[in-house]
Amino acid sequence: MTWPAAKPRLVVVITLFGCAFAVCGWQFIEHRRIEQVAAAALINRGRDITSTLGVVVRSQRRFGMLISKERTEAAIHDLIRPGEVESVAILGATGETIASAGGPVEFTPDQLREHAVSWRPHTLVLMNLMDLGVASSEDGSRPRPPIVVVDEELSRAFRGQRRPPEPTGSTSAVPANPPDKATDPAPTPTMDSPSPRPPGRRAPFGRPSWMKPEEYDAVIQKQGVHSLVVALSTDEMHRIVRSDLLLRALVSGLTVAAAAISVLAWRNLAKTADLQIRLIKAGEMNTHLKEMNLAAAGLAHETRNPLNLIRGFAQMIAIEDAHNPKLKAHASTIMEEADRVTAQLNEFINYSKPREPQFSSVDVSRVGADVARTLLPDTEEKKVQIHTPDAPVFIEADEQLLRQALFNLFLNAVQSVEPNGHIYLSVSPIAGTGETLLEVRDDGPGVAAAQRQAIFNPYVTMRPKGVGLGLAIVQQIVSAHRWIITCEENSPRGAAFRISRVKLAPPPA
Repeated sequence: MTWPAAKPRLVVVITLFGCAFAVCGWQFIEHRRIEQVAAAALINRGRDITSTLGVVVRSQRRFGMLISKERTEAAIHDLIRPGEVESVAILGATGETIASAGGPVEFTPDQLREHAVSWRPHTLVLMNLMDLGVASSEDGSRPRPPIVVVDEELSRAFRGQRRPPEPTGSTSAVPANPPDKATDPAPTPTMDSPSPRPPGRRAPFGRPSWMKPEEYDAVIQKQGVHSLVVALSTDEMHRIVRSDLLLRALVSGLTVAAAAISVLAWRNLAKTADLQIRLIKAGEMNTHLKEMNLAAAGLAHETRNPLNLIRGFAQMIAIEDAHNPKLKAHASTIMEEADRVTAQLNEFINYSKPREPQFSSVDVSRVGADVARTLLPDTEEKKVQIHTPDAPVFIEADEQLLRQALFNLFLNAVQSVEPNGHIYLSVSPIAGTGETLLEVRDDGPGVAAAQRQAIFNPYVTMRPKGVGLGLAIVQQIVSAHRWIITCEENSPRGAAFRISRVKLAPPPA
């Protein structure tokens, strides 16, 4: 195919697959967008949860700064949803967990400080800074007291301004140093302690009198609410992303398949158009050849009459001038050549006849025996024996055409074998197929391997005086029956003409 002819095809292929790959790229970009939207939605949900958690923490505040750890954990436990919210934790300024619910959150404070959002294989850990102890009051006049998460015992100690009892064998959250009045001066008003109040009133929110300032600061630093951490399950997000990926992969695959099918369909359409043009030209040529064949057959038929007349005159000359040997010899030569040309014309006319078989149930054994009797003058002259099957074998065939094919095969074998040769007609049914093989074998010189295909072509012969149309006629008859004929080597010597795809038939009623 030349470049100008191939260029339109290449342009169509590139265009179709270019569009398909463009759709695939668009689907990939859209999938990444959906993935980012799903991740952003999960992050926003986590931030909403931490905001809600902040409201919960503020709602648990009592006496200005203290909230109960037990009540806080019971409240945030309601936020836990398996498969959605896995765990919630409240962190202090040092990064220690002071209250939590759900499973443990695995993280390091440094990681959460650097990355407010941390993606894990199955969870999203999100931290939201609260630092509720630094925010100012609404009017900005004074700092709002910090929110401290303590247990009930320490909360009562703060409210009652008395030191909690020390549990045996455990470490209290409040240092156990007894107050030293000599070294522990009276508290002065600070941001973390209330101003002096009148006698008889207790300060419920400030530093207790029994607690040193550094102890009070340690409690605020360690158990004051600083940040909120929530761990969300990413399984649902991954499921949505996988479903979207599967859908877009399916769309991309269908697009590429549609492009490939379109290319093949367009290619087949072009081939079909080309074949239709060739078929039209072949039909015109076939019609022309039929007309030429009919004209040639008519010419051959009309040529036989003059040849018969020439042969008759030559025969009369040979009889009348029998005393002239030279003239008789010339007349004999004319008769031989007339007979040879007439035989060729007969073969040509026979070859040019249309082959349209009329199928019926035919006994191959009987037809073979009839043809063998027809050739008795030839077989007796060379003392050749033709062996046919004894048992009847019925096949689907046109009896007249089958008779003509066997006649040509037998005659070809008789002319090829030496005197006292043997020719065999065999029928070999193939089990389970409903078909049989027909073979005509001889013990003659055989056919060279290089010529076994060419001998079925018209005017190809291995005999000096052969016409070369006998096997070509056999090929026509075999093709008309939709059979296949091949020339094989016979063992130990000779040729074997094998006809396959012959269908068996039941005996006629």
